[in-house]
Amino acid sequence: MTIQYYKSGDYCLPDLQLQTPDLSPLGKYGRMRKQYLKGQRPILFSNLLLCEMLYQHLAEIDRTCVERLELLTRHMADREGATEALKVADQMEWVRRMNNIRNRAEENVLNDLVYC
Repeated sequence: MTIQYYKSGDYCLPDLQLQTPDLSPLGKYGRMRKQYLKGQRPILFSNLLLCEMLYQHLAEIDRTCVERLELLTRHMADREGATEALKVADQMEWVRRMNNIRNRAEENVLNDLVYC
């Protein structure tokens, strides 16, 4: 492996460039993970950044969080009886249950995947 250099004034500097990753926008959980790593785990953040794996890591966390949130929400709704029949019969009760389920599922996802 040869390294190319370029002259800048009196110095020869290595011509290093980062690879450009797929920059599709990160979702909520990817951005939350980035903030957590930056503030609470700066060494891991720096290592991922220098190895050019930060964006891949954040995208994977975001995708996993969304999938797990949908799965947990669906499973908890079935177990607790928040069905379409309840939605038709008592819409406000269904909304209360679904909000409660969604909040609990999101708390589990955040603790297990984002803030670990």
